[in-house]
Amino acid sequence: MEEAPTAFEGSPTPTRRPTSAAAEEILGGYFPVLDHGFVALVDYMGDDASVERAARVSYGYGTRKVSMTRGLLRYLRRHLHTTPSEMVELCFHCSMPIFVARQWVRHRTASVNEYSGRYSLMPLLFYNPRREHFALQSGSSNQGRATGDADAELYAEAVRRWEAVRSQVAADYGWLAGENVARELARIDLPLSTYTQWYWKIDLHNLLHFLTLRVDEHAQWEIQEYGRVIAAMVKRVAPISYEAWIDYQVMGDRLSRGELRALARLVAADEGGVAARPDASLSDGDLGGLGLSKREIRELKAKLAPRDVPDFELDVSQMRSPERAAEDALAAVPGAGGGQSGP
Repeated sequence: MEEAPTAFEGSPTPTRRPTSAAAEEILGGYFPVLDHGFVALVDYMGDDASVERAARVSYGYGTRKVSMTRGLLRYLRRHLHTTPSEMVELCFHCSMPIFVARQWVRHRTASVNEYSGRYSLMPLLFYNPRREHFALQSGSSNQGRATGDADAELYAEAVRRWEAVRSQVAADYGWLAGENVARELARIDLPLSTYTQWYWKIDLHNLLHFLTLRVDEHAQWEIQEYGRVIAAMVKRVAPISYEAWIDYQVMGDRLSRGELRALARLVAADEGGVAARPDASLSDGDLGGLGLSKREIRELKAKLAPRDVPDFELDVSQMRSPERAAEDALAAVPGAGGGQSGP
C-alpha cells in the first residue's frame, strides 16, 4: 500500500467539520478498477450525523446517541424521505473506459468535469476484457451477456482483432499529434475502450440511487466493478446510511398490487403477528389469474428467492498515491515516454 498524501503540506488545521476516521484513512488514495481504471475519494462533506441534523434541524453536535441517529436514518431511508441525505456530498476522481463513462453519465444528478481531449493529449490506455468476462450475447436480453464462458479460441481471436485495431489507432493518433493536427480532430477515431477520467461530485441520496442500479447484477459487469468500490467508500463516510441502503434498497424490493394480493393469499397478518394460511399455495396459473404476466411471475419468484447480502469492502493494500496514478497515465501519452497500453 502506498500512503495517500495529505492535500496540503504543513501543520494540520483543526476543524469543527464532521469527519469520519475510516474515510480519512483512504482520502486521496487511488484504488485500481479493471485493468487501467481507478476510483479515489478526494473530498467529502458531512456524515451520518449531518443527515440527522438536517432532518431534525434544531440539534447541534453531540446531542444525540448513535442508536437514535440509526433509528432516524433507517426511518428516513425506509419511507423515502431523502432530502436530508442530500446534505452529504462526496467527490471522486475516476478513470474508466469511455463506454462505461457513457453509461455512468446517464445519472444526471452529479457535477462532472471530464478530461478534455481538446486541450490535452489522450493517454492511450485501452480496456481489454479478461477471459472470464468474455461472453456471447444473451438470448433473453438485448443488453446483456449470456452466462458461461465463450470459446477460448474465439476469445483469442477477439483479443487479436482488438489489439490490431488499437495498434493502428494509436499509431495514427500519435502521427496526427506529431504533425500538430488539432487535438480535437486527432482524437475522433479513438475507440470506446479508451480510458477517460473525471472529477465527479454527487450528494449521498443520488449516489445511493446510482449505486442501487449499478451494483445490481443486471448492470454491465464493468460498471458494477466501479459501483462496488464506490459503495465501499460510502460505507466509510456514512456507515449507518450505507447499512440502511443495503437493507432497504439492495436487499429490499417493491411489490405491486398483484404481488401483494398473491402474498395475502399465502399469509395472514393481524395484531398478533403473521402466519401462513393453512394449505395455501399458488400455481403459476393462480398467479396469472391475479393479473400477473409471465414475466411478472418470474420477477416475483426472483424477489422471494434467497440472496447473499453484499458486504462491500476496500482492499487498502491496493491503495496508490495520486502521483503514481498520474505517472501511469502520463506514461501512456504519445511523446511523453509512452504509447499504447492494452492487455
